[in-house]
Amino acid sequence: MKPFFDLLHKEKKLIIGLMSGTSADGVDVALVEVSGSGLTTEIELVAFGTFPYADEVRSRIFDLFSVETARVDEICTMNFVIGQQFAKSVLTLLERVGIAPTKIDLIGSHGQTIHHMPKAPVPATLQIGEPAVIAHETGIPTVADFRVADVAAGGEGAPLVAYIDYLLFHHNTQTIGLLNIGGIANLTVLPAGCGIEAVHASDTGPGNMILDACVEKITDGTMQFDENSELARQGTICEPLLQQWLSHPFFALTPPKTTGREMFGTTFTDTYWQQIHEHNISDYDGLATLTALTVGSIAQYYADYVMVKTPLDGLYVSGGGARNPLMMRGLSDAFAPILVVDVSETGMSGDAKEAIAFAILANEAVHGNCSNVPNATGASCRKVLGKFVCP
Repeated sequence: MKPFFDLLHKEKKLIIGLMSGTSADGVDVALVEVSGSGLTTEIELVAFGTFPYADEVRSRIFDLFSVETARVDEICTMNFVIGQQFAKSVLTLLERVGIAPTKIDLIGSHGQTIHHMPKAPVPATLQIGEPAVIAHETGIPTVADFRVADVAAGGEGAPLVAYIDYLLFHHNTQTIGLLNIGGIANLTVLPAGCGIEAVHASDTGPGNMILDACVEKITDGTMQFDENSELARQGTICEPLLQQWLSHPFFALTPPKTTGREMFGTTFTDTYWQQIHEHNISDYDGLATLTALTVGSIAQYYADYVMVKTPLDGLYVSGGGARNPLMMRGLSDAFAPILVVDVSETGMSGDAKEAIAFAILANEAVHGNCSNVPNATGASCRKVLGKFVCP
């Protein structure tokens, strides 16, 4: 553990954060200079890159999401394959910017979630991307597997970024919302002048997951997402279908709550695809309605669980949804007069935000700081998150 102990006394550290989300489209790699810890944390993004999975690797990952297609031997194999993918992505970014791996102090890796069931009789979650492989291939001390300590303490194991949102965005006089729209959408609320115990956060429902899957269906796989809303803007929202979708039981659950492909994955997408055609609307109408579902479920969560107690003064949006003009316009209309802006306007890279978060979480683990937020995850206590692996 000496490599980690030695980092305690460094004024500034170069840390890499790794993230592969529910969309499973590739590895986000953020190289971050971090100084301090806890509320004294300061960061500077040095470099960022996204490294797409090869089609064959992505297909094998998606097979692991389904209880019908996942095999024990393939889970075992892919744990190492994804670890190799993460390590290769790190080394590629470092080569690109001309920094030797020996100059990097630490890696924080979220891994690739393949199953998440915190409400099961035996609560559990599984992220693959073997950290021992990452540490060995790069020669860099690695902290990984951040969710499990929170789940062990009775929490949902997510959202983990709420703690980072607090460190970087809390404000003395304004209540700030941080909305990330990846495959799943989640909202962090930072009440004005709050301490960590008052932060609350939750998944709100599907973000881009179902929308992206239907774009792939419509385009026979030539497009993985609706770039600049080009397809959805050609359609019209089907209000009866939208209201049917918004009646899904997940949206009525009291937070904290999390979700993922277990609820809104392939089977669910196929059902929605069938319902689009049962309503005799065009594919473009279906995409417009799916875009409205993401906006509507976020707005519904805010109205039901946030607005009465902690009305927002501003909402910052990150993730793929921030690059979807139709989605951003819908959010601006739904949240008016609250200002809805891309988080990049604060100086934080919206694309890199989640990968940056895992660089910071690794730093917090080294300093022995608890980094879960029980009010957001439902855990019974604060926990230091992450497992340590020496190279």
